[in-house]
Amino acid sequence: MIKANSALLVVDMQNDFMPGGALGVVEGDTIIPRVNEYVRLFEEHPHPIFYTRDWHPPKTIHFIAQGGPWPPHCVQGTWGAAFHQDMHIPQEAIILSKGMDPNEDAYSGFHARDEQGRYLEDLLREYSVAHVYICGLALDYCVKWSSVDAADKGFHMYPLIDASRAVNVKIHDAELAVEEIVRVGGTLLTIEWLREPTGEAIPTARELDL
Repeated sequence: MIKANSALLVVDMQNDFMPGGALGVVEGDTIIPRVNEYVRLFEEHPHPIFYTRDWHPPKTIHFIAQGGPWPPHCVQGTWGAAFHQDMHIPQEAIILSKGMDPNEDAYSGFHARDEQGRYLEDLLREYSVAHVYICGLALDYCVKWSSVDAADKGFHMYPLIDASRAVNVKIHDAELAVEEIVRVGGTLLTIEWLREPTGEAIPTARELDL
C-alpha cells in the first residue's frame, strides 16, 4: 500500500523518448497505461504527483554537436519535448523542467524546477514528503539518477519497476541501474506489491523483465 507522506515522481514521459522519437526507448510507449494506473492510484488517496521533463535549449553540451553523448532531443517548445498524448496528467500535478542550462546534463529529477523556480527537493519538503515513488524513462539514466539523489537527500525511494524502461546503450545497463538503485537503499515495487495491504515484498533482479 502507499505509505503516508508519499509522492509520485513521473520521469520524462515525452515524445522524443518514445519509439520513433529522437532518442526513443524501446517499448517506452508500452508503459504508458501502467504509469497512468499509478497516477490514478496516487490521485485517489490523494498524494502529490510530480512530472519531470527534459527542456533543452537548441545548443547544449548534452548534444553531440556540442561534444555531448546524445542527438538533439526534447528541445524547448517542440513536439518532441511534449508529453505523450496518452499520458494522464491531473490538473493538480506539478510539472518541473530540467536541462535548461546549456552547460549541464541534468539527468536527475532533482535538477528540475517549476515555473516559480522551486526545485523538486524544495517541493517535496513543502509537502512533507518522506517517501518518493518513481517511474518513467529511462531506467538507466534519469530514473536511476533521480532514485540515487532521492536516497542521497534522505528520502525513502521506491522505483516502480513495471513502469520504467531502459535505453540500454550497453546491453547490461538496465541490470546495472537496478543494482545501483538497490545498493543505495531503493525498494523495487510493481503495481501488485503496491496494492498489497500487508507489507512490501522486494522483487529480485531475476523476477524483473527489463
